[in-house]
Amino acid sequence: MAFQLSPGVVTSEIDLTTVVPSTGTTTGAFAGIFQWGPAELARQVENEVRLVEFFGKPDNNTAVSFFTCANFLTYGNDLRVVRAVNGSNTRTATSSGNTSFLIKNEDEYFTSYYSSNTANSGAWAARYAGALGNSLKVSVWANTDATAFNSWAYKNYFDSAPGTSAFVSNVSGANDELHIVVVDEDGLFTGTSGTVLETYPFVSKASDAKDSVGNSNYYKDVLWRKSKYIYWMDHPDAANTSATWGTIAAGKTFAQIANVAAIHTVSLSGGADGFPVAANVQTGYSKFIDSDQIDVSLVMTGDANAQVQLYAINSVAEVRKDCVVFVSPTLANVTSSTPTDDVINYRKNALSNVSSSYAVMDSGWKYQYDKYNDKYRWIPLNGDVAGLCVRTDLERDSWYSPAGASRGQIKNVIKLAYYPVKADRDTLYKNGVNPVVSFAGEGTLLFGDKTMLSKPSAFDRINVRRLFITLEKAIARAAKAQLFEFNDEFTRSQFVSIVEPFLRTVKGRRGITDFRVVCDSTNNTSDVIDRNEFIGDIYVKPNRSINFIQLNFVAVRTGVSFDEVVGRF
Repeated sequence: MAFQLSPGVVTSEIDLTTVVPSTGTTTGAFAGIFQWGPAELARQVENEVRLVEFFGKPDNNTAVSFFTCANFLTYGNDLRVVRAVNGSNTRTATSSGNTSFLIKNEDEYFTSYYSSNTANSGAWAARYAGALGNSLKVSVWANTDATAFNSWAYKNYFDSAPGTSAFVSNVSGANDELHIVVVDEDGLFTGTSGTVLETYPFVSKASDAKDSVGNSNYYKDVLWRKSKYIYWMDHPDAANTSATWGTIAAGKTFAQIANVAAIHTVSLSGGADGFPVAANVQTGYSKFIDSDQIDVSLVMTGDANAQVQLYAINSVAEVRKDCVVFVSPTLANVTSSTPTDDVINYRKNALSNVSSSYAVMDSGWKYQYDKYNDKYRWIPLNGDVAGLCVRTDLERDSWYSPAGASRGQIKNVIKLAYYPVKADRDTLYKNGVNPVVSFAGEGTLLFGDKTMLSKPSAFDRINVRRLFITLEKAIARAAKAQLFEFNDEFTRSQFVSIVEPFLRTVKGRRGITDFRVVCDSTNNTSDVIDRNEFIGDIYVKPNRSINFIQLNFVAVRTGVSFDEVVGRF
């Protein structure tokens, strides 16, 4: 604190209540192929209903991506999804039908289109790229004639014809209001052609108009803020309107669409799906690389090929060091005549025998029902295995194993594509592949908890890897409080006093069996201090999951005391 120059009392506060914070361990991440939704931008999804709302229903091209996410969400409620698109042939539907438009996401729209008219697009564009946008129709009524208004097909969705807003009236203007309707013309969104999706009553042509609570009522801004289906691209192309819409309101009488025939109604067209290749999906996963920008813990890969799976492992998880990637073999591997050999071959060759404790591989695919298309589909299990980790965290802690009868039961399984028997399970397990099996009366279980680390280590188990991720994330966040402080005995003691109670809690919850924190002059030497560094050494003994059980049943004669034989076998 500053020195006082004259007598007086100065009070100050010093906060020594810093603790190790809780960290998220249940947030999933996925990049894949969808019909709808923002591209190359991570969006949070809480449940399957929101998944449909944001990314559309599944079809034959998108079902594996969709159900990988949906399966994960049956175990948890926090998923970040990135839609991958092929920029060469994916297109956004527009009023003009121009096939040159690709608006990937809200950020790109705001940067490139929001502030300026784009005449060759027409007045509107679909909110997201893809052929689904071709199902949209937009109808605008911008005429104050109440008699003519009764002829508009969508009049029943509004209380009255548009007129002059209070805002424009107060500045001596007139005729600024209009109504907008967004329609599912072909029924691809709702299943019923002609369904009205959104209505925007009494929005304004005045760029500075405000509604009753002070928000912008300018129709372009209202659509940007609220619509789930369209963007504004230009003022409607009707007689005497394009020059006078979007101006400021003071003293302005706004032009109207003159008659019923000229009311602006247009169908969007020109949208195209394209099909993402591996490089496009990798671009999607690249959005998860920066741990400072997005916090994820469980990265699923769906049916991504080996190239994408290796990218997720090596370029995402191994870079972040705070998440685990989940992969499955291909469907062809597990439906062949030699599935065990083919799965191991995929592990060793296609996946380059990758050795990483930040990756987990399961043994296959499951058959499940697709209620959206009334059919059954094969879906890889990595979404479920990631989901089991969420279940484990919610029921116990991240340092418990997600496998076995207690926490390893997989949902929504009609049958498995590949059922590894005991000999197969032995082969898979020693190669770092976790078998998924079905037992009579017990359901379908994850029956292994290995990571893809090749060398023998404590980190070749899922629970140990996730234990250390939890410890490292939590303690690293707490350690930020020491930045720019002095490296002296007080700061070092404060760090130890923060970390030790946290580790005692983890020990009490069976994550570790013992620990020691060293942060003193022995590791913070004068050289360390002079380099402006600070070192804390944290030693822990992780708890291990039981993988092998041996039960010895010994028969003894009636006259023999158990004390005579216990311990001899």
